[in-house]
Amino acid sequence: MPESAAAQHGEMLCTLPGDDVRQIMWRYAGRFDLQMLVQSARQVARGTVARLVAEGARHSHDWTTAKDRMLKEFDEAGITAMFVDPEYGGYLEGPKNLAMALAAFELAWVDGGAATCALATGLALAPIHERGTEEQRRRYMSLAVPGGPGPGRPPWRGAFALTEPLPYVGVETGILGGKVRIADWPEGGEPILEVNKRGRFITNMAFANFVTAAVDSADPRIKGSCMVILEESDPGLFDRGAPARKLVHQLSATNDPILQLKVPASRIIGGYEVKHGVLVPRYSHGEIIEAVFRRTRVTVGLMTAAKLLSAIEPLIRYHRDRFRGSDAVPPGSPRYELGLQQREDVLYRVIDIWATGEAAASLGFAAARLFDILDPLEREKDATLAAQGIKGGTAAYKALRKRQKDALEFIELDARPQNRRDQARYEELKNDKVVQFLVLDALANVLCPAAKLWNTGHGANMLREAVSLMGGYGITEDCPGFLGHKWMDAQLEATYEGPEAVQRRQLSVTMTNEVFLAQFANWIREMRAVASKRPGTGACALATAMQLWLWTLRHLQKARDARGNKLLQGARQGVTFPLADALCWLVATRQQILDVLELEEKGPQNPAVAEGLEGTLQFFTDLAHTHVAKAAGEVGRICAELVFGYNRHPAWDDPEYRGCLTEDELVAVDSLVPGMSGYAADVVAADGAHPAKAGPCVEFDGYEDFQKMRVRLDACQTGAMLSKDRAAKALTKVMIPAALDYPQ
Repeated sequence: MPESAAAQHGEMLCTLPGDDVRQIMWRYAGRFDLQMLVQSARQVARGTVARLVAEGARHSHDWTTAKDRMLKEFDEAGITAMFVDPEYGGYLEGPKNLAMALAAFELAWVDGGAATCALATGLALAPIHERGTEEQRRRYMSLAVPGGPGPGRPPWRGAFALTEPLPYVGVETGILGGKVRIADWPEGGEPILEVNKRGRFITNMAFANFVTAAVDSADPRIKGSCMVILEESDPGLFDRGAPARKLVHQLSATNDPILQLKVPASRIIGGYEVKHGVLVPRYSHGEIIEAVFRRTRVTVGLMTAAKLLSAIEPLIRYHRDRFRGSDAVPPGSPRYELGLQQREDVLYRVIDIWATGEAAASLGFAAARLFDILDPLEREKDATLAAQGIKGGTAAYKALRKRQKDALEFIELDARPQNRRDQARYEELKNDKVVQFLVLDALANVLCPAAKLWNTGHGANMLREAVSLMGGYGITEDCPGFLGHKWMDAQLEATYEGPEAVQRRQLSVTMTNEVFLAQFANWIREMRAVASKRPGTGACALATAMQLWLWTLRHLQKARDARGNKLLQGARQGVTFPLADALCWLVATRQQILDVLELEEKGPQNPAVAEGLEGTLQFFTDLAHTHVAKAAGEVGRICAELVFGYNRHPAWDDPEYRGCLTEDELVAVDSLVPGMSGYAADVVAADGAHPAKAGPCVEFDGYEDFQKMRVRLDACQTGAMLSKDRAAKALTKVMIPAALDYPQ
């Protein structure tokens, strides 16, 4: 494989990537408003938040005066108002997914609890924003803005109460202990609801002014479930509850509230209708949280990505400084200058952590950007269907199903060169809002759970690596970069908004959507094309891994196990879950490569990036190639286990097995082709004796294509370790600041 010019000339990464590089890679170089938000959030994180952690604020489960200062800092930095549209007093136009992702990333760089605290009001507002009535949006969005109605009025803080207390906690989102009844329904007037809700692990509850709570009907006059807005001044009991005794995220206020309140029915999020004397909410709680979580899960995934990337500088500094201060290690000596970096082990392991962080950030920010495009498109889709007399529910589902063929046609046309497609038809489908929604929605339904599952799950494992690379220092309170705290925090982030099993379950459904799979097939061709121009990225190996995964999926859709049971079905989580895990590796690594290409294309246009771009680009290319090798290995292992693991192994006494030769047959074969006996492995003697192993070797009838791809995938690892060598060497040369830019 030819080396790039940068590799041939020894160009290396000079400094750790700064904002100019990140703005290009994460596609907000043209958004001055987002750049200012990043700087504001960073100032709060590396100032107020870092001091709180350094001073021991995480020692207390209670919400203290010191922690409360964060809220005012969030207000002044514009973090509190970033959720709100300008028409209600906010300052960011358009969808806010990327904005929230960037702010959460900056805060989580220092502390995950602080990021959660900042985002919790946004989570409480999300049901209102996504499904609320105009009156509800106007009231609560306006109240949530600092300095809104009323001079000097503090903004309202919100809490999102979905999770139930034990024994229901963590069961599933469909099981609700919270109940709603009709307390009074005056003739010709608005019903008054009685809401009873006991929450578990509810963030912001220590100071929330309002709560958006999921409840189920306990009254025949109310149909199904819904979400209701509760205010602290409502008549009844608004008990904030005892603080949860968390081991992590102590900079967020987490309580177990008890809410027994009477509220008007107009507080039902999205409103309601009255049919035959029954109050019917327009949206069930499930419909609302589906709209909410499919966006906010991405932000949680990025919180773990921030932790991984924040670990790099402390690790490099610790390894270089490890032996300094000893009389036996004079300045200028390799031991003084490099410390532990004299050996490959720490270098390779830091590269793995860095590569994981890059892939996690690439995947998370790609998903956030996708939702910024999808959000207005979804509203246009709804308007289009409504104009056709189709309003939600089954009718909308059926209407969208009928348009799936058009979505597949668009994907097929989009993959063709312009001179080889029906351009008029292509433009027609490109301008069809329903078709475009179907295409992007299928993609979002994979990227969202993938970002949450892979970033927090695999990310938490890699944070353990980061802690171990600090030696005993890693599990101390004064560990540089607070790495011990971050590792522990990641365990909680892996359970936020649904633990790994929830994300895998969603992926097992959405990854088989033919609209997604058509796009996935195009990605294979896309990566082959990338490899022809940038072979050092490992894109060709990634394409082979993608091809192997797709073959495996298609095989499992029709395959059965040794007992005749279908393999790919919802109940076979031993099949669907690993396949979902493998897909996560692929989508994360693909996006990592695309971010490298974005830097290559746009970097020369920025003078601050152009200087030293060759070395930076070479490092990120090597990092991507290193991660491709890891992803390909994981995908190959998982696919091989699933393809072969459910078949019964051949036995020596299997009368139908035809893979063995008797000694007499072997003599006959050797008489026809001399020397062939030397290639026979499974030979059975006349007395039944056979080689000492489990059984005859497995034959691959019907699996030839899989075997070829598997062998090719292994061979595609060629050059990956050379890339890792270059990246590791760059670690020994890269310049880092004299000290971390936040207090210890």
